[in-house]
Amino acid sequence: MRFMSDRVRGWTRRSSPAVLLAACSIIAVASPAGAHPHVFVDAKAEMVFDASGKVTAIRNVWRFDDAYSAFASQGLDADGDGKLSVEELKPLADVNVESLKDFAYFTFLAAGDRDIDFDAPTEYWIQWDEGFLTLYFTLPTKGAVEIRGLPAKLEVYDPTYYVAFNFVETEPVALDNAPKGCTLEVIRPQELDAATAATLAEIPPDQREIPDELAIVTQDLTNGASVRCP
Repeated sequence: MRFMSDRVRGWTRRSSPAVLLAACSIIAVASPAGAHPHVFVDAKAEMVFDASGKVTAIRNVWRFDDAYSAFASQGLDADGDGKLSVEELKPLADVNVESLKDFAYFTFLAAGDRDIDFDAPTEYWIQWDEGFLTLYFTLPTKGAVEIRGLPAKLEVYDPTYYVAFNFVETEPVALDNAPKGCTLEVIRPQELDAATAATLAEIPPDQREIPDELAIVTQDLTNGASVRCP
């Protein structure tokens, strides 16, 4: 299965595995509560261009933390071989993709002053690798998008910080088949201060929305890239 270009295939594992196990709205399962955020995701993204130089899709790769992966994959080893195949994980992938549309797929693209809409994912699956679940999905734009001569911005994040996204260190964003001369600058969120982190940790697990004063902070916890094409 082709999904990412070669420069995006390599994966940098989390330096310290997450230890919080919790419910996640993007997957229709529940589990014991942890502090807010409840699920941690290491992410990569790729902006896809067509032959005419327009953007046609965003490819996402999201690796879930080990604790959540262990919980979400319970009971899915149908053949009992101790491994999880793409086929065994397909029901979980289906639920993910179906549920994600309620949250705009946590993927946001702007070209100039225009926000770009997406169609439902066309190609998606989940893979299991040494205890980690990784979701791959292609998110096509509603029509080809011209970004040449415009400031373009891609963001991957959960505004409510229920899911904490973190771009990997090595090549977190790539441009596939981009016009010559395109450049990108990776955007990473600032680290939360201790007081805000402690306040977030007090939010109960069944509460997805957060108070307005916290939302002002979490909406800036974005991962993404500014892209310019001549």
